[in-house]
Amino acid sequence: MNAVIPSPTEQAAQGGAGSLAAAGPWRIRADRSLSEVADTVRALLAPHLGMRLLPEGDPQDHGSEIVLTLDATGVPLGTTVGVAPTGTAEPADEAYALTAGADGITCRSRTPEGVFRAATSAAQLLLTTPPDGTIEALQLRDAPHYAWRGLMIDPARSFITPDEVRRVIDLAALYKLNVLHLHLTDNEGWRIEVPSLPALTAGQAASGPAAFYSADEYRDLQSYAARHFVTIVPEIDLPGHCAALRAALPDLPPAPAPEGLADRFPFVPPLDLADAATHTAVSAVLADVCALTDGPFVHIGCDEAVGIMEDAFHVAVDELRSITRKLGKRPVAWQESSRAGAGPQDIAQFWVDVPMMDLPGSAEELAARPELTASGMTMEIAAALKSFFAPSDHDVERVLAGGGRLLLSPQSHLYLDRRYAPEVTPPGQAEVAARLGFPHYRPRDVRHTASWDPASHGIPDESVAGVEATLFGETLQGIDDLTTLLLPRLGSVAETAWSGRPPLWAEYRERIARHALLWRDRGLVHFAADDVPWA
Repeated sequence: MNAVIPSPTEQAAQGGAGSLAAAGPWRIRADRSLSEVADTVRALLAPHLGMRLLPEGDPQDHGSEIVLTLDATGVPLGTTVGVAPTGTAEPADEAYALTAGADGITCRSRTPEGVFRAATSAAQLLLTTPPDGTIEALQLRDAPHYAWRGLMIDPARSFITPDEVRRVIDLAALYKLNVLHLHLTDNEGWRIEVPSLPALTAGQAASGPAAFYSADEYRDLQSYAARHFVTIVPEIDLPGHCAALRAALPDLPPAPAPEGLADRFPFVPPLDLADAATHTAVSAVLADVCALTDGPFVHIGCDEAVGIMEDAFHVAVDELRSITRKLGKRPVAWQESSRAGAGPQDIAQFWVDVPMMDLPGSAEELAARPELTASGMTMEIAAALKSFFAPSDHDVERVLAGGGRLLLSPQSHLYLDRRYAPEVTPPGQAEVAARLGFPHYRPRDVRHTASWDPASHGIPDESVAGVEATLFGETLQGIDDLTTLLLPRLGSVAETAWSGRPPLWAEYRERIARHALLWRDRGLVHFAADDVPWA
């Protein structure tokens, strides 16, 4: 059994074709037009193979090859649905064929992007095999179901350095994800330079390294991502979640607020986009961010705008969309944006699914939820939360009725800032497992994430933009915490996003177990869950 994740669409062992020694040495041979792809693949393999990877142009004529080649005939396999993160009218052709035999591995596709996807499968075949092991002879034919396959990370709450972001890009690319959504602003911090409003990041470098991305660093991250066929989507979260902006621009007035809300929820006053000064400031922010962004999408937030009247929220959403479109970008927003209407060009990120609420209906139910009682939850707070999120019940139908698209990120399964269940926590990681993850969420095992089926929400494929996992950073203290929450759960998300259906757990757990070797070679800490038979 090979351990490729996502599992290929078609795979067949080639009996009698021999096997391939993992020991190498290995060289990469590519069509001249694929030289940049070859360089990226070589860089992905280098941390694992070391001296077993021959440098470009090495004269040795022995060892094994990874061959990267374009094939004009293509690999006809199914239909990819959703929104292309590069902005093209139709999804990219990422279909590929891979053949492994006694002499090496050949990766073929009609496009450079497809060749790269094949090369990540080749890398997994090699890197999940011990150096003294062998790779079975096989043929793979593969293509994605969803065009948009993303991961959101949250440098706003816990800063992730540019080098660490590059490591996340490498990881995403190895699992055929093609979007990195950066949650760049929130109450806790503003993490991108806005040249026209330097106050937003002023003073952040006074006592050490800057905790934001300069314009040049952001450009470099996008270039690095593009070489891995990953598109960066920046998020400027407005009109709520704006304490960092208010700290820098304290004279902006609050949006009109409902009476009595402060008695139920503490909140930072959202921005009032009907105010001229606020509109000017927000326009300047979006103008700079859009100008700095290579990709076609900018995320404008619009979630959890606690403390704003309904009409004022609708004005804010309309203005944020309008400004972004006038700047030549296509806005993405959280599902609450649908309450201001949704049209065919709108993408709403779906996160509030029915199981997400998972709140107690009685004092007895609350007492049985230690994660809630430890976080200070009361029945009064639970009732207020249910009331606040009640309008979410109709967000999806609003998007569908308007002809918009939904980016699937259901909190119940794809929010990876969820604690691991105690029953699958190894003793050596009990302390970190108790610290990591949002305290209100019910802890779950790894199988829970892998069980998610996109079809369970009843959303037609033609209305789905894609799939995106999220990892908010409230509890993170560094890159090791981030990867502990990501791994091993990211693998099943990537597989479902690629194939359009959940993996079969009994078989999948055997494959993901072999990826611990890959993560260790890359210096990535993972959660060694007891429900996975680690190699």
